[in-house]
Amino acid sequence: MKGAIVQKSSALFLQRGFKSVTMDDIADAMAISKKTLYTHFENKEQLVRDSAHFVFDRVCNEIEEIKIKAAHPIEELYSVKSAVLKYLQNESSSPAYQLQKYYPEINAELKDEEYNRLGVLVQSSLNLGIETGLFRPNINVDFVSRLYMNGMRGIRDIDIFPVAQFDIKTLFENYLEYHARAIVTTKGLAILNKFIATSEQK
Repeated sequence: MKGAIVQKSSALFLQRGFKSVTMDDIADAMAISKKTLYTHFENKEQLVRDSAHFVFDRVCNEIEEIKIKAAHPIEELYSVKSAVLKYLQNESSSPAYQLQKYYPEINAELKDEEYNRLGVLVQSSLNLGIETGLFRPNINVDFVSRLYMNGMRGIRDIDIFPVAQFDIKTLFENYLEYHARAIVTTKGLAILNKFIATSEQK
């Protein structure tokens, strides 16, 4: 039952935001009493924490699948962008906005987990890019991976990029181009330009 509640709650939180969805909403959606809900979760914050980690784990699994299937690291970058954007919105009701604003401790936990789990994948992609001649051989992989991860967090920081002023899709595309242009070779740049052109047409 607890797993089913987390799964249903996660779907509701993604649709309407972590703050907007109440425990009554979740109980109604599950067709259970609020008392039953509280037998599994001490309070809403605990449910938000479990749901946020559930969604994070799902995103990580998708990124790992993308890494396996991508033809090369540049395709991987843009496929990851598309996957992540499915979970982000540009309104104050978005789950990312509400998690940062109303549950900062949980948001900080996820930031720590991001580097622990995804940092290894980023380094692996950078190394593959070097091996295949798409990325410059003299880049410092550890430095660039940390810079990339920090930048990805930064463009999702609502204090730096307020949702009313910045479109999240445009932020992702601009940041990816900024990151990739700094590390690609001439060979990699030709491929990158094709992905940029394709993104601009969408």
